[in-house]
Order: sequence, then C-alpha cells, then structure tokens
Amino acid sequence: MFNVLKIEEIKSIESNKVPLSELLVKVVNDGASIGFLPPMKLSDARQYWQTVLNPDVILFIAKIDNEIVGTIQLHLCTKQNGLHRAEIAKLMTGPNARRKGVARALMKAAEERAVSEGRTLLILDTREGDPSNHLYQSIGFIPAGRIPNFALSEKGELDTTVIYYKIYE
Repeated sequence: MFNVLKIEEIKSIESNKVPLSELLVKVVNDGASIGFLPPMKLSDARQYWQTVLNPDVILFIAKIDNEIVGTIQLHLCTKQNGLHRAEIAKLMTGPNARRKGVARALMKAAEERAVSEGRTLLILDTREGDPSNHLYQSIGFIPAGRIPNFALSEKGELDTTVIYYKIYE
C-alpha cells in the first residue's frame, strides 16, 4: 500500500545524510545515470552530500512514512545574464517508490519554486532512452537537442544525453 507522499525542502544535510546517501547508492547501483557509476560506495555517497547545499542550490526530498524515497535539486543561475533561469539536477526516486508519482511531485515542487524565484526558463538533461524522458515530455519540457558520447556508462560505453527546456510566461 502506497501511503501519503510528502515533499519538503531541506536546508541542512546533517540530519538526512544517512538516508540520502543510502538513496543515492540504491539509485546509482540500480542503473541511474546521475553522474556516478556503479558500484557506488556509501562513503562516496556521504562525501557527495557534504558538498551539495550552497545558496544557489535548493534541495527537495520526497518522504513516505517518514522515509526518504526521492530527491531533486534546483540550481539557480547566479550569473548576471542568467538570473532568469535555473537547472533541474539529480532527480532520484528509490527503486521501490517508482511509478507512484514521486518524480512528478518532486518536479512540480522544483518548478513551483523556480517560478517563485522569478525564473522563467528551466533546463535539464537526461540519458537518452531512460524512462525520465517520458516524464519530462509529459510535463511540458521540450527536447532542445542531443549530445552524443556525453556520459560514460557502467559498461564502458558512451551514452547520449538529451537536453530539455521549459519556458514559463
């Protein structure tokens, strides 16, 4: 039974470092292309989370029954010519929570926050062929193009990434 999903912004990693690290290890070792290669060690995940938060990164987590099952980052551009844009990064949903609206709810929270921050352009990228492509297109993101040989896969192959954007009026 799928219980109530709660999305919250967190401003400190410390109290959530262990579950966030465990989530990162699960999704990477399950094949997610989010900048890491399996097998991922828990110590590497902990080290990663230590560096995530800064003033231009907004971090949301998704919880079910007080357990972190997903996360997303909103990176606000701080360049003078980019104050109208932000980037979606590291959307993760734990393997046991997939296809239950977690990623969609996290995207909604990030989009709403971007708009409230005055951002009128959101960008993101994802590996070509991943299920996330369907999600992004279903919520109005437009493919801008593909970059071949963008990311190394666990099999030693170079994967293509798809760049998406969405404009808010």
